[in-house]
Amino acid sequence: MGDVLAGSHAAWEFDDDSVLIRFERGIRTPKLFQALGERRVPLEALDTVSLTPGRRGTVVLRAVARAGADPLMDAASGQLKEGCDPYRLVLPSAQEQQAREQVDELNKLIADRPAPASVRDLVAPPEAPLHFKAYDGKASFDGAAVSFRWSPTGASTEKWKAGDQTFPVTELADVEWRSPEVFNGCLRLVPRDGSAAPAA
Repeated sequence: MGDVLAGSHAAWEFDDDSVLIRFERGIRTPKLFQALGERRVPLEALDTVSLTPGRRGTVVLRAVARAGADPLMDAASGQLKEGCDPYRLVLPSAQEQQAREQVDELNKLIADRPAPASVRDLVAPPEAPLHFKAYDGKASFDGAAVSFRWSPTGASTEKWKAGDQTFPVTELADVEWRSPEVFNGCLRLVPRDGSAAPAA
């Protein structure tokens, strides 16, 4: 294939076995896209591709990743805003015909490919930040453990009294993210023993 569609904040390059998505790094580009840089998405990772009318003379090309294929989308769990969806490309309507041809070809290639034995993590996960600051404290990850250091002004009395805490990865069953765009956004650790771990 080798064709390229350049749209809002990104360009998609189509190959016979994958789609390479390159994100812009401009001031108006969502921070998530800037952090991602570029991603190669194997066709095995995609469920469907569609093209729909957009706003004010645009069309929207959208791919849907299979459950489990992309760690980023699994972690986001449907919480990303429409404008921050890395599988969504807004194009000028002048490119509608070219985009429609790409959609038809992609869906044919996806349908013709044998189902993968496993779809787990077919798309490489983005590099995670090792430190970040939240409303009530700071979180850090050293490759073996996650540490929470509470803020004296933002943390609850319960958290402040409990003091800073460290959780080895081997003792965690899961990590949950709740978008700050919704009520009570947080990063929550889920211990293997079922006890209640704090959230930052």
